[in-house]
This record gives sequence, C-alpha cells and structure tokens, in this order.
Amino acid sequence: MLPDTITKYLTAHTARDLDSAMQWYADDAEVTDDGKTYRGRDEIRDWLGRAAGEYTYTTELIGDRHVDDNTYVATHHLEGDFPGGSVDLDFTFTLKGDVIRRLVIA
Repeated sequence: MLPDTITKYLTAHTARDLDSAMQWYADDAEVTDDGKTYRGRDEIRDWLGRAAGEYTYTTELIGDRHVDDNTYVATHHLEGDFPGGSVDLDFTFTLKGDVIRRLVIA
C-alpha cells in the first residue's frame, strides 16, 4: 500500500492540478522523466505543466510495491495519443518525511 503522500500526489497529478501536486514536493526535490532531471520546485513545476499539456492520455494504477523505508514504486498503465499509444511506467518515489524527495519515471 502506498503512503498518503504518494496517493494524494498521484491524484493531483492525474487531475492535472499543479498547485495540489506541487505541495507534495520537498524544496530540494528532483524528478527524472524521459532521461532528463528537473531540480527544485521551479523546474519541477515547469515540467509538470508541460507534461500535463503535451499529450492526452488515461492512466491506471496497476501495481505498487514498497522497496525500503523511504522508497515506493507505483506502476501505471497509460494509453493515449503519445508515440506508441500505450505504456506501463514505474513511478519510483523516494520520500523525506511527508514529502517527495525524488521521483524517477521509467
């Protein structure tokens, strides 16, 4: 089972609610998506804004696992108008207390 921090973040992310999603990131957080790393709240907010508008897609949580005390993986199935049209992605979260310190999407 995923912690509330991750569940609430994913809900906001899926709803494309930038303000709600951003409240779950640490000030010094990092996100790696599609081979590029975004550091700090400003870069992450820009990335979220672009990612939300680039393609139209649906997402479904299809699995989750607890890796260690601070690391969790949420596997999502996405379908949409992006190249390939369908993909399963692992969202690997590293938490620091009640906020996201690192997110790697692969």
